[in-house]
Amino acid sequence: MNKLIAKNPVAKHNYNIEEVIEAGIVLTGTEIKSIRQGKVNLKESYAAIKDGEVYIYSMHISPYEHGNIFNKDPLRDRKLLLNRKEINKLVGKIQAKGYTLVPMSLYFKGSLVKVELGLGKGKKLYDKREDIAKKEAQRRIERALKAK
Repeated sequence: MNKLIAKNPVAKHNYNIEEVIEAGIVLTGTEIKSIRQGKVNLKESYAAIKDGEVYIYSMHISPYEHGNIFNKDPLRDRKLLLNRKEINKLVGKIQAKGYTLVPMSLYFKGSLVKVELGLGKGKKLYDKREDIAKKEAQRRIERALKAK
């Protein structure tokens, strides 16, 4: 059973997610303790491939209160753990079709921390407006049904 730690609130709003990939993440001891307290933010984070390895950038993990000298930089780049085959597949899609890797959520799978990466294309402004209009129409329908 997976326990959700953090979710990226703007991922589905800004991107059309076509594929989801699960990846492990390399963390230090104080970062894990801080994550267990729920002090992590994925809002402005993104993932990219550098030198044949996948990294997550701008994921903010607050320093652990009792960590003193062992605390790392809250915004440091963190390596993601994927198979070579998965990395090669991602490289091909990102270069050929213009996809982006977006961290969708962070969760515990057993005692391990996993990142859910979404492979998607950025939405245009009119796509975002269209989605908002659909949600509002659905809300109106639900309210009307609830009132009757």
